[in-house]
Amino acid sequence: MPAQIIPNPQILKNVPLLSSFSDQQIAALSPCVQHRSYPRGSSILRAGEETDALYIIMSGRVKVLIPDEQGSEVILTMLGAQDYVGEMGLLDDLPSSATVETIEPCEMLRIPRTAFLTCVEGNGEVAMLLLRNLVKRLRDADRKIESLALIDVYGRVARLIIDMAEQTDGAWIVQRAPAKQEIARMIGASREMVSRVIKDLQEKQLIRTDKRKIIVLDRQSMASRGSV
Repeated sequence: MPAQIIPNPQILKNVPLLSSFSDQQIAALSPCVQHRSYPRGSSILRAGEETDALYIIMSGRVKVLIPDEQGSEVILTMLGAQDYVGEMGLLDDLPSSATVETIEPCEMLRIPRTAFLTCVEGNGEVAMLLLRNLVKRLRDADRKIESLALIDVYGRVARLIIDMAEQTDGAWIVQRAPAKQEIARMIGASREMVSRVIKDLQEKQLIRTDKRKIIVLDRQSMASRGSV
C-alpha cells in the first residue's frame, strides 16, 4: 500500500494516544510516522508474524480475528477510528497473537517499533493509556469467555447488541452493525441461528433494524437476557 509522511504533524495531536505530547515531541516523532491507505480486505497484521509497528486507525474499521487451518475464523473484536493495533507485539516482542483485517477502506498512521518504544519510555501518560487499553481488552476477553461458557446463543446476541450500542439522542443505537455472518463469528454460532434470534428480538419489539442500524427498544429486557 502507498505510504507517505503525514503532511501536517499536528494531526498527531488529535490522536488520543498522543495528545499529551508537547509540540517538540510531536515534531521529533512526525518524521517517523507514515500515513497509509488500505482497501477493504487488507491484512494489517497476521497471527504468528512479527509486529514491527503500531497502527492507529484514522478512519474505517478493522476486525481482530483468529483464523484456523480450515479457513474459518473467530472474530475477537472490531475496532474503528482512534483505536490502535500492534502494541502488544511491540511491548512483549512476541509474534502477533491475532490477525487484523480491514472490513472497509481504512486510513492509518504507522509508527515503527523504535519510535513507538521511545514514545512509551519518554511519556508516562502514553504508558498509562496503553495500560488502561490493555486492561480493557483483558476485561472484554473475560466477558467473552464468560458469554461462551455460560450463556446460550440468544443471550450472546442480546449481550453483543447491548455492548455495541451507544446512546444517541436518548436512544441506544448500533450505528453500523456487523453483518449476521460476522456476528456469528463473534459469538461462536451459526449465521442461521443469529438470523433467527434477531428476527425473534424484532418480533418481541426488543430491537428494530434500519439498514445497518440496530435500535434497542427495550434495553432492560435485552440486558437481562444477556446476563448470566
